Amino acid sequence: MRFVLAIVAFVVAAVMIVAGIAQRTVFAPPTSINVATTVSGDPRYVVIDGSVLNAHPGQQTLTVTGTPEPGKQVVAYGRTADMKAWLGDQRYVAVGYQTSTGKLTTKTVTPKAASGDSGSTATPAPTSTPAAGGTDGSGSTGTTEAAAKAGPNPAGSDLWLEEFDGTAAQVTRMNIPDDVSVIVASDGTKAAPSKVSVTWPVDATTPWAFPLIIGGLVLLVIGIALYLWGLYTHRRSRGPRRKSGPKMPKLPKAPKYKPSAMIESTPRGRRSSRRARVMLPAALVGALALTGCTTGTDAAVTPTKTATPLATEAPSGKDQLPPAVTVPQLERIVKRISESAAEADSKADPELAKVRFVGPALQLRTANYAIRAKKTDEPALPPIPASPIVLSLPQATDAWPRTVAAVIDSPKDAKGNPQAPIALTMVQKSPRDNYQVEYAVSLEPKAKVPNLAPASIGSAVVPPDSKLLALPPQKVAAAYGDILMNGDSSQYASLFNAEGDTLRSQVGAEWKAKQKAAVPATASLTFTSQPGSGADIAMATNDSGAIVWTDLQESQILKVVEAGAEVDAGATAAALSGAATSKTGIQSDFGYQLAFYVPPAGSNQKITLLGFAQGMVAAKQIP
Repeated sequence: MRFVLAIVAFVVAAVMIVAGIAQRTVFAPPTSINVATTVSGDPRYVVIDGSVLNAHPGQQTLTVTGTPEPGKQVVAYGRTADMKAWLGDQRYVAVGYQTSTGKLTTKTVTPKAASGDSGSTATPAPTSTPAAGGTDGSGSTGTTEAAAKAGPNPAGSDLWLEEFDGTAAQVTRMNIPDDVSVIVASDGTKAAPSKVSVTWPVDATTPWAFPLIIGGLVLLVIGIALYLWGLYTHRRSRGPRRKSGPKMPKLPKAPKYKPSAMIESTPRGRRSSRRARVMLPAALVGALALTGCTTGTDAAVTPTKTATPLATEAPSGKDQLPPAVTVPQLERIVKRISESAAEADSKADPELAKVRFVGPALQLRTANYAIRAKKTDEPALPPIPASPIVLSLPQATDAWPRTVAAVIDSPKDAKGNPQAPIALTMVQKSPRDNYQVEYAVSLEPKAKVPNLAPASIGSAVVPPDSKLLALPPQKVAAAYGDILMNGDSSQYASLFNAEGDTLRSQVGAEWKAKQKAAVPATASLTFTSQPGSGADIAMATNDSGAIVWTDLQESQILKVVEAGAEVDAGATAAALSGAATSKTGIQSDFGYQLAFYVPPAGSNQKITLLGFAQGMVAAKQIP
């Protein structure tokens, strides 16, 4: 019997081990799902929708090849609506996924001509509109004249959530939702990579392989033990036998002792003990059965508490506008702006500054370059730090223009002294334009930024003429300019908070009075102020107030009032005007970039200056 059990153990062990190894080798499931397609017609743009990349669960691996210049290939992903807005009137090939066959499909899309918002100053603009009907339905874009023209370059666009360039774009791993799409392109002049493949990981684990192998090995050891035991027993049973002599006669049996009932009251013998052993388990089984019935009855009638999950309905984000940028996207944008600003500042080149600056920020930087070219001791404007971003405030919108504000902590200066954080207000005019800095201000030391919406939600832009604030945004610059002219006697003085306002102490009414008193009798000094040409930008806060960025221009007119007299322009004004002295007079214009917190209408709070940047922006002789 032991040999039979050993053979059975050997057979079962062999089957289990072979089955376990087969699960890891012959019958191992695939580790990934791969689909690929070849795009014909040499299109400049290939768009893969997010639903295609989510056709199977898991992280997506996108592989693109087949471009004539791999160093110029670009793979980027962004919101689908933003990507279509960036493409505008450009023809592209849309890659789809057919569920029934599990294959990728291609379709040429020729959008209608854009309504004028697809032009760009930061990327090459399309020079013509592709004609509809130039496709044959198989992915070919035709040979029309429009197809031969260059399109915009997607590389370096601030619109993308993530971007891969050159050889890094050949194999990219991503995990994007359905409302995000991927664009595959070259530089807009060459064809996009023609071969596209998508790979998804598959759960290839074999949970039964290891237990089967281990169980088979255990059974193998058991089978070997049974075999050795059976072999040992068999050898012992086959020992030598001796022939026996004549049998001895049987001895007479002695009479059995029969005790009387008076002496032995308990039954003796094998049968009686067997009956006792049988009766005891039977009694125990009966008792346990009765006990089990009692316990089961108690459990059935005892109530058991079960946790019931509370169904809470989350607020629907269907009508919620998305933020203009994500935090990682904003970090990349600020880094690009910092690098561009550093290059422009090092070369003092206004043309380089125009790449990332516009409006009042560009005006002040351009003037600073001109002054430094002739006045070597003129300090440069504060650099734009690349990180860390301590506050992000994107606009919640899906249209253009878009506004984003950020506060970046500044590093210590060369002497180890702390510097004020820099607050940037950036505007993207159209889908193909990059973000440009409209305002770049240094925050006040005691500035307290009010409670703002989180970056994942974004803030609404307040109209310039809104009457829901203590003062409409478009009137803040003129009101503050009046305070700088007249001080506490200004009609707007009660609306603004004077505490912590360092600009007022630098160029306010008291400083202007001292400047006028220092002018000789042969000349006169007057000041005027008016709102600048910069846009009034206001973004809502959580308390129904707003952060307002505005531009103020102030003119300082030093005029000769006595014939034959001259006035000294000063080194800064001379650098901009080209005249060190004048017999008529000098007009110096100063620009003030201002950031305010404006409380809601009816609030007891006052308008507070959060930060500013100021400097001379122009100078000329008075005719």
